Amino acid sequence: MTTQPSLLDDLGAPAAAPDQPPSGGRPVLGPLTDGLTRHELSRGAWVDVRPGWVHPSQSLFEHLVADVPWRAERRTMYEREVDVPRLLCFYGEGALLPHPVLAEAREALSAHYRPVLGEPLVTAGLCLYRDGRDGVAWHGDRVGRAGREDTVVAIISLGAPRPLVLRPRGGGPTALRVPVGHGDLLVMGGSCQRTWEHAVPKTSKPVGPRVSVQLRPRGVR
Repeated sequence: MTTQPSLLDDLGAPAAAPDQPPSGGRPVLGPLTDGLTRHELSRGAWVDVRPGWVHPSQSLFEHLVADVPWRAERRTMYEREVDVPRLLCFYGEGALLPHPVLAEAREALSAHYRPVLGEPLVTAGLCLYRDGRDGVAWHGDRVGRAGREDTVVAIISLGAPRPLVLRPRGGGPTALRVPVGHGDLLVMGGSCQRTWEHAVPKTSKPVGPRVSVQLRPRGVR
């Protein structure tokens, strides 16, 4: 895998989606005991969804787009190098996160899921989807311990909503489709990374940019 310097030329100023809430106000976290809905999947997998967990979220979205050191990557696929269709940034264990509310979110989620996870969330992977041409193909976060153990991956979505879709590992029709954006929280737990796959499909429809913040425990990518 090779990297190249961060380039936001294709993004320009963040485009306002038609349903984008106004900017302004310090983002705060809602309670995890209120509004969290669990979707039970097969083979011990589950997904929790909490709409609007970070509110207001627009100022946080704008801060991350402007201040995170985004980078473009190229990866080898089918014996040739291709551009990764999104911009990336990774904050490892102990790294200072780019906004205080993300540290608060990681602490709150670690406390909430500790009874089932048994450990804290310690890393943050950020993705910037600039428009509908950016996406991520079907996959599971199976690098490291997640390939053999149950785990939790929490995703905070900011900016224009994009659907996150899930299906059983190995193919088949989409079984769950959740549009996430504007401060929504989606948590995949249990065997989800081993037994299910998730994706953010590309689209030809006009959509604004979205930032995804993935919080994970040690040894899970």
